[in-house]
Amino acid sequence: MRASWASRPLVTAAATIGTLALAAGMSAPASATVLADSGTAAALRVLSYDVSLEHDLTASLPDGADDEAAAVAQVLQTVRPDVVLLGGFGESLSEVELEEAVELFVDEYLAVGQNGEEALSYTFSYSGLPAQSSGEAHGAGMVLFSQYPIDTEGLRTFSTFQWSDMPGALLPEDGAEAEAGALSTSGHWDVPIEVGSTTVHLLASHPASTVDADDPALRRNHDELRFWADYVRGVRPWDRSYIYDDEGAHGGLMTGKRFVILGRLGADPEDGEAYDEAIAQLLGHPRVHDPEPVSTGAREAAETQGRVNSQHSGDAELDTADLADDGPGNLRLDYVLPSKNLPVADSGVFWPAADEPGSELTGIEPFPASAHRPVWVDLLVPGLETTN
Repeated sequence: MRASWASRPLVTAAATIGTLALAAGMSAPASATVLADSGTAAALRVLSYDVSLEHDLTASLPDGADDEAAAVAQVLQTVRPDVVLLGGFGESLSEVELEEAVELFVDEYLAVGQNGEEALSYTFSYSGLPAQSSGEAHGAGMVLFSQYPIDTEGLRTFSTFQWSDMPGALLPEDGAEAEAGALSTSGHWDVPIEVGSTTVHLLASHPASTVDADDPALRRNHDELRFWADYVRGVRPWDRSYIYDDEGAHGGLMTGKRFVILGRLGADPEDGEAYDEAIAQLLGHPRVHDPEPVSTGAREAAETQGRVNSQHSGDAELDTADLADDGPGNLRLDYVLPSKNLPVADSGVFWPAADEPGSELTGIEPFPASAHRPVWVDLLVPGLETTN
């Protein structure tokens, strides 16, 4: 079902900070945090948002003084998702600084009603620093918030997976990155959450950008997307045995598991500079469903801004990023792609038209929050009961 965007009530509680121990020996720098208890809803709303908060957050976030972070929080308080992946959260931070930035964002932005919106809290969160990649790939931090418990024992990260260990990888022709360099730009995470009696695997990443990208970035983006395509293809856990996680365990995700691939995946299926088949590896995957979320604002922006947008062949309603009209133009770069065994109740992109409520949170450059728009999908999860 196509829709623009909508909000719905969600039971929330004041956030409190504590720490959940991760599985011992995890080599990827990351933290899991338990916040506060909260209610459930009939459908699971999963949202991906490239917030582009790539500045010194430990300096800008205290006292609620970061206007961009406040706008991001207001967007989340408006759409009210149950699960949120924030990409582009901080840059050049240490693990301690990232944890501090997450706590500041929770306490001074999400937990504070922004411009009349109701405060929002999450029960669990998981955050991680960028993977260490060589060459031109530079990642930013990611943060995942969830109203539902994170299965830390089943959580897998792939920050140490080497690009050259992927069979048939599209390594740069000069071979500069063939011997050293992780595949992931910001990380590949498999974060299982327990939604009622059902486990849903959140497959989160923030691949290399293909906007004005050079050839190595285009190749890396293709293979970062291929990683997930291969990861969810296996019939048995050890299928795609070339894949290994940061604990040394091999294999992908077993057939029948429920999952959602989400993040700023950085490739448009029709326009822009990405390899033609990059995102098609997921949109055409036999186990993946594309809900094709749309917005009224994206269509309006393409028509109003014109220029390169008028030359695009893709459906403008599907765009999720408002980019330079003398460059790549507006593109579909952000995704929430559930497995076919997770029925979709609704979907949308938070990009209101100029005369719709919330348009002040998107606007035109300089954007109040981000050039990217949050994408959300409502999923019908077996065993999820209504309590509010």
